[in-house]
Amino acid sequence: MNGGFEPLDYGIFIGYVILIAALGLFISRDKKGVEKNSKDYFLAGGTLSWWAIGASLIAANISAEQFIGMSGSGYAIGLSIAAYEWVAAAALILVAKYILPVMLEKKIYTMPQLSRERYGKGVAFFFSFFWLLVYVFVNLTSVSWLGATAMEQILGVPKMYGVIGLLVFSGIYSIYGGLKAVAWTDVLQVVFLVGGGLITAWFALAAISDTGSAIDGFNMVYHKVVSSPNDVHFNMIIEKGKTLIPDGMGGEKDPFVDLPGVAVILGAMWLTNLGYWGFNQYIIQKGLAAKNLKEAKRGLLFGAYLKILIPLIVVIPGIAAYVIFEHQSSFPELTAHLQGAIGKSDEAYPWLLRNFAPTGIRGLAFAALIAAVVSSLASMLNSTSTIFTMDIYKEVINKNASERVLVKVGRISALVALVIAMFTAKPLLGSLDQAFQYIQEFTGFIYPGVVVVFGMGLFWKRASNRAALWTTIATLPTSIILKFVASDVPFQLRMGYTCVILISLAVILTLTDKRRVPATEISDARKKQFKLAGNMFAFLAVIAAIVTLVFGTPWFGLDYRFMGYQSTILLVFLFGFLALMMFNNANCTFQDEKAYEVDTELFKTDKTFFVGAMGIVVILIALYGYFW
Repeated sequence: MNGGFEPLDYGIFIGYVILIAALGLFISRDKKGVEKNSKDYFLAGGTLSWWAIGASLIAANISAEQFIGMSGSGYAIGLSIAAYEWVAAAALILVAKYILPVMLEKKIYTMPQLSRERYGKGVAFFFSFFWLLVYVFVNLTSVSWLGATAMEQILGVPKMYGVIGLLVFSGIYSIYGGLKAVAWTDVLQVVFLVGGGLITAWFALAAISDTGSAIDGFNMVYHKVVSSPNDVHFNMIIEKGKTLIPDGMGGEKDPFVDLPGVAVILGAMWLTNLGYWGFNQYIIQKGLAAKNLKEAKRGLLFGAYLKILIPLIVVIPGIAAYVIFEHQSSFPELTAHLQGAIGKSDEAYPWLLRNFAPTGIRGLAFAALIAAVVSSLASMLNSTSTIFTMDIYKEVINKNASERVLVKVGRISALVALVIAMFTAKPLLGSLDQAFQYIQEFTGFIYPGVVVVFGMGLFWKRASNRAALWTTIATLPTSIILKFVASDVPFQLRMGYTCVILISLAVILTLTDKRRVPATEISDARKKQFKLAGNMFAFLAVIAAIVTLVFGTPWFGLDYRFMGYQSTILLVFLFGFLALMMFNNANCTFQDEKAYEVDTELFKTDKTFFVGAMGIVVILIALYGYFW
């Protein structure tokens, strides 16, 4: 099976492979007489502009997990899966305004470095070890496996050959050239990514319509869905018990299990996105490599606009495949020539490529898919080597290592990670049916602890090493216990409950910790800022508590738990946690000995940023208002 590939398709795809490899190696070359240091290798020498940051962020983020997995979820569930992308756009505004500026000021290379400087070696080592496990055994394996799945479905390449080929190709330039090679090849790859994805979506929708117009095709798909009773494919908010979807194992399940109503905008989806975009090494590393703070903020904002566009590239094609395949009687002339079938939801995007992308475009679209996979793998490899080299090798094994040795160790560690991923991909993922939701649930075990520990480390002067260490240690056991004792509860709700427990633990351990020093005196103006922020968060906590009690419980006769309103208990604790931090910062007489003194001037933004951020907010409100 070759997915209908013609010589022109092969030519375009092979040309892309050669172009990316050549560009990566060209950028990776050392300047004559100048040797790479660790900042050059791991942070691109601090040279990235806003457009390179935004493009690299999205190219690193969008992979087979989205093209195959999210498109498959679009086929099975519908547009509601776009919440992962659209809430991410809003989260990127918060990361750009509040989180990234502090990291740039503190000259952070890695997330474990942040935990080491703020808390201590114990917390740092735990996070270093944990992130290495996640990158190697979850991220590298899942992205390479899903990419290989697409290669098998489209080209007939055996999966293991695909895994090896993708990992080796991504390693060719990322291991040699470091982050600079990754970032600048990402700029080109995001063109293939967005362009190829949009073209595939366009041709699939155009094929449906009688006029050959993609817009008319979208209208036909939309009206076909909304005219079908209980079809939720164009609903952003899914009610419990309204419909059933395939579970990937021959049975059916309620999509509420994956996307529980308003929880996708008022619940743990925020933990996923703040943890991923704010504290995930291979993502935030792009912002840390910026020329300056202004470029970093604008780069993340640019990435947020691209995130709004992503569902058009990956989710809408999945919905189109659903309408065409499940309603074939409505398109007799079209379906008479269809090749292949969709046995599992994750096969939707390759099926579209096979049937609707014309010669040449098919090769371009497949190049876009491989671009997504390779760029993510390259970023993961670079971040894996960064964490091992800077946080384990330099801190534990060889504290006096030279710059040359650090770069060499970084390359070797990336190569080792690549080889491990090759051998573990099939055992870990070979039996999975729904990869996207599985990956989200697994990483969701961790993000509550990540957000609590790093969040209080950045913004609470009293946050202590003891609190951070035990909160970190408690994260996985708490998630696992809730998984078993509340297995019928949607995993996004369980994430919220885990975070509530961890916040409570962190607060108790911090306020009872006797290891503290006298607080640094702050100005009256700074105290006023903290108190104002505290009052705002306290007010929001009260509002969230009222919503939770009225709509998230049966006590007042307005039980909306079928819409997921019980998820807002997380907002009560998050806003309450932030209020406590702000009031304590304003009035405390003691602080942790490693507390950060954060300059609130860092949070100021210019008019361009404000207008851009407001544009994102308006677009998101319009999208949710229309597709609610």
